[in-house]
Amino acid sequence: MTNSVLYEAPGPAAKRRALVLSAVVGAVLLALLTWVLITLGANDQLTAEKWGPLIDPTDATFTALWSLLGAGLGNTLLAAALAMAFSLVVGTLLAVSRVTAAPWYRWIVVGLVELLRGVPVVIAVFFASRVLPSLGLDMPVFWYLVIGLTAYNSVIIAEIVRAGILSLPRGQGEAAYAIGLRRSQVLRTVLLPQAFRAMLPALISQLVVVVKDTSLGFIISYADTVRQGQIIIQNLNNPIQTYLIIGVIFILINYALSRVAVFTERRLSQGRKTANAPVAAADAGE
Repeated sequence: MTNSVLYEAPGPAAKRRALVLSAVVGAVLLALLTWVLITLGANDQLTAEKWGPLIDPTDATFTALWSLLGAGLGNTLLAAALAMAFSLVVGTLLAVSRVTAAPWYRWIVVGLVELLRGVPVVIAVFFASRVLPSLGLDMPVFWYLVIGLTAYNSVIIAEIVRAGILSLPRGQGEAAYAIGLRRSQVLRTVLLPQAFRAMLPALISQLVVVVKDTSLGFIISYADTVRQGQIIIQNLNNPIQTYLIIGVIFILINYALSRVAVFTERRLSQGRKTANAPVAAADAGE
């Protein structure tokens, strides 16, 4: 019997139990799916009238419906892209400020980070849309969503970047200081590039969260995918079908981002192995 690094490989009895358990779970899921379909059919939720506008190109409302959803998806992706960019910039600045701040004013940065981390993102978006206009900052609804998302996600990214900086060996910074680099140069040219490389999968995973949080724009009447879906539901009275399609759209987008994270992590791992190969070969030669 072979052993893996973390656990002993399953034997014949364990494999049989796993096979039986998988079959039981599969049967339960199949029965549940059958029950759901029967229930939906009994309530007239599987009719062509409900699904036709969404999946039938010959339907009279198909083109108009998908044009509406396409416009909403474009607005969603635009808000997500700007929120991602601003969150990365602000988050990096917060991380650097927290790492380099003197003790007498570090509490300000820490307090801001902890405050925004504790606020639900929906409250941040709603707060931005209500408080900023009262301060005289009248902007399109789009920017209130971006500001709310940036306020919440930037502090999460700040903690990710800070963890990446602190995970690096102290010798990295000490060697940079020894050759005469200033603190700003050490951060910009030595520590931050390595921190981003080490934490890139976690950063991309947080960007997936940004895309999902963009759907909260409907609470401030931003014409995102969910808001456009509500308009469709009001006209066609098919909430199950419309929300299911919107859910599939978000799943596909987030799955693509997740695959990017996996691909990036593998590429970085291969890069480290390639970089370490000459060193290992040299050591072996000695």
